Amino acid sequence: MKLGLNLGYWGGGNDADNLALAVEADDLGYDVAWVAEAYGSDAATVLAWVGAKTSRMDIGSAIFQIPGRTPANCAMTAATLDTLSDGRFRLGLGVSGPQVSEGWHGVRFDKPLARTREYSDIVKLALSRQKVRYEGQHYVLPLPDGPGKALQLTVHPVREHIPMYLAAVGPKNLELAGELFDGWLAIFYSPDYAKESLASIAAGRAKVGKTMEGYDVVPTMPLVVGDDPRACADVVRWYAALYVGGMGSRDKNFYNQLAVRMGFEAAAAEIQDKYLARDYDGAAQAVPYEFIDATALLGTKDRIAEKMQTLAASGVTTLTVSPFGASQAEKISSLRTAVEALEQAGVAG
Repeated sequence: MKLGLNLGYWGGGNDADNLALAVEADDLGYDVAWVAEAYGSDAATVLAWVGAKTSRMDIGSAIFQIPGRTPANCAMTAATLDTLSDGRFRLGLGVSGPQVSEGWHGVRFDKPLARTREYSDIVKLALSRQKVRYEGQHYVLPLPDGPGKALQLTVHPVREHIPMYLAAVGPKNLELAGELFDGWLAIFYSPDYAKESLASIAAGRAKVGKTMEGYDVVPTMPLVVGDDPRACADVVRWYAALYVGGMGSRDKNFYNQLAVRMGFEAAAAEIQDKYLARDYDGAAQAVPYEFIDATALLGTKDRIAEKMQTLAASGVTTLTVSPFGASQAEKISSLRTAVEALEQAGVAG
C-alpha cells in the first residue's frame, strides 16, 4: 500500500500551507497528491502549481467535474498537465452532484452513468490522438449538419496511457468504475463495508475480462494524530456532518445514502435534519464516533499502524490522507507519522 496526500480545495487562505504540505509529502516519498474542485478554485490550475514545486510524486485531480468541462477540453487539460509534470498526472473524474451540476454549470443531472460512460469514451479517444468522432446520447462529435470536423489532439502526453480514476459511491457507479477506469477514488471508506463496494467494482472488471490485479483502490481518510481517539474524532466531526448532512439535497445526497448502507440510518437522518435546519453544531455532534473511527485514521502511531494493516487487507492500494491539525506544524508532523506508521505496519508497497 502506498500513501497519497489530499490537498482539498484551494483559496481558503491556507494556500501557502497546502503547498508546503505538498513539498513535504514529495520529500517524504508520498506517491501522489490530489487536488479537488467544487465551485471555487479549479483543480487544474492548482495542479500545475503543485507539479511545478514537486519532482517525484504524481499529481491527480480528485476530481475534475464532468459537467464543468467538455470531454475534449478535459483531454486537453490532462495531456497538458501530463506534459508539464513530465508524466506524473492522474486523471480523476466525477459527476459532482445535482446542486453544483445544475446550479453552477447549468448542466442537467440526468443519466449520470450514461454520461460518464460517454465522457470516458471521448477522453480516451482524444488522449489516444485519434480523430475524435463520436455518436452518443449526450455527446455527438462533430456536430451534424455544421462546419465542424473531426480533430486530433495536437499535444503529445508523456505516457501512452494516463491513469483514469472515478469518484464513485453507489453500487452502479462503482461497477462503472471497475469497467472503465484504472482506479476508484473513495470517500468514507470503511474496511467493514469494503467487501460490498469492491464486489461491485470486481463485477465491472469482469465485464471487460479483467480482475482486480493492478486496480488502484484509493480512499481519502482524515488523519488526526493524538493520544485520545475520541478527541481526535471531534476534530473532524464538522467534515463528516458537511458531507452526510449538507452535500446535495434531502432527496439526493450520495454520502447520506452511503452512511445508511453502512448501517447508520438513524444517525444519517438526524445529521441531515439538523444540518438542513442550519444547526451545524448539532449535526456535528450527531455524527457517531463509530462512523468517524471507521472512516478515518485517529490516535497514536501504533493505532494508526494497526488501522493501516486492516485497510491494506481490505483491498486498499493507495491510502490518501487528509491531515487535520491546529497548526501547520501539526499537519506536517502527521504526514511524517503516517509514513512511520506505514513502515511499522509492514504493508508498504
